[in-house]
Amino acid sequence: MKSKTALVTGATKGIGRAVCERLLKEGMSVVMTYSSDETTASLVWNEFEQRFPSKVMLLKADISDLSSIDTISHFLAEQQISLSCVVFNAGMTDRSDFLQIEPENWLKVFTANVHFPVFLMQKLYSSFEEGGCVVFTGSLMAIHPHSVSLAYGVTKASVHALVKNLVKFFAGKRIRVNAVAPGFVDTEWQKTKPVEIRDNINRKLAMGRFCTPEELTDVYWLLINNQYMNGEVVVCDGGYSYK
Repeated sequence: MKSKTALVTGATKGIGRAVCERLLKEGMSVVMTYSSDETTASLVWNEFEQRFPSKVMLLKADISDLSSIDTISHFLAEQQISLSCVVFNAGMTDRSDFLQIEPENWLKVFTANVHFPVFLMQKLYSSFEEGGCVVFTGSLMAIHPHSVSLAYGVTKASVHALVKNLVKFFAGKRIRVNAVAPGFVDTEWQKTKPVEIRDNINRKLAMGRFCTPEELTDVYWLLINNQYMNGEVVVCDGGYSYK
């Protein structure tokens, strides 16, 4: 039986990489997209290709540029790929102080985090497999006010709203829509934070530590594999602000 195929954005680092590895281990084929880091993308693709031969495809697609929607659509058509799952993992932030936020940067974050997934799914809808699923990467910062990026917090809150609303639009093809809302995850970016900041965060976590990307993949796989989970935003934050 032909394996099902997933598209994962932001797939060569952090959470996206871990999700791809999990899906491959579960027997799925994966189309991995990345934005700009050619070196890392090539290394990850080579590693996965050796471990999971002919199961991995790599595509450069910048989520802050809506023309990438056509790039993805054309690639899938040329390769005659029918998707059963899309994981919107790639995201963007702007850490400018509130008084320094530029409209161009604000719109770029909205394009990457909100507009891109909406219009990509619009483009892919007719060819998307009936009974498939979409999983967004939301954020704990869509629930708790974000202290350093207004654009990130607001766009991730929009992502959570998309999950609830898209369920109604996709019901005709029985396409389920869910999201994972991670707390603090030990990705490359988080590991560069100063020790004192990480320690301060850990003190707010009931588990006393950051989540590993591998642990988080259990939640993604639940939402992909369970045929009744629909319209849910599943928080995985280790008990944030429990004190």
